[in-house]
Amino acid sequence: MNPDQDDAPSTAAPALSRVHLLLGRVETWFNLVAALFIFGLMLLGMAQVLGRTLFNVPMYGYIDFVEISIATFAFLGIAYCQRVGGHVRMELFLKMAKGRPQFAMEIAGILIGLFVIGVLTWYGFEHFLRAYRFGDSTIDAELPVWPSKLVVPVSFALLWLRLLVQLAGYTRLWRDPQAEPVAVPRVMTAEDIAAREIEESAQRG
Repeated sequence: MNPDQDDAPSTAAPALSRVHLLLGRVETWFNLVAALFIFGLMLLGMAQVLGRTLFNVPMYGYIDFVEISIATFAFLGIAYCQRVGGHVRMELFLKMAKGRPQFAMEIAGILIGLFVIGVLTWYGFEHFLRAYRFGDSTIDAELPVWPSKLVVPVSFALLWLRLLVQLAGYTRLWRDPQAEPVAVPRVMTAEDIAAREIEESAQRG
């Protein structure tokens, strides 16, 4: 899929485009934080290996740090991935359908996603509150785990907003299939992908 990544509000649907771009900035920052946590965990792993191998001094609480950091790079980038169409999904029937039927299927999928993510956000927040109130911590270093558990409902809430924006985008296209796509990833055919790769290759060359 190819994301709609215009850096200025579209004239076709300026209000929707502004919301799309504003939300996209937040998603990009979330994704950057996730990348920084991955990089930091890589450095931590190197320090653990070198300390244990060269000096026989393992890092205290290493497993605990890994445990509480997993949620950051597992969930912070989930809304960004939805925006750019990076999730793995079946597009066989979507590519076969055209016009309103295609957008109707997209709307149905988004509605299901809104329900599921809404439920996960609610219970994820309750899980965070429980950990915060009871002072839940890791076993070894006794690090508090509530910040890590808070990442989950916050990330899901951002994803829910992204799905809501995409619902508006697909509803707009369902009403007018000839309209310019705004705030939705675009399903690409094999010909579209080949043409894009040729264009990118020509630009590099």
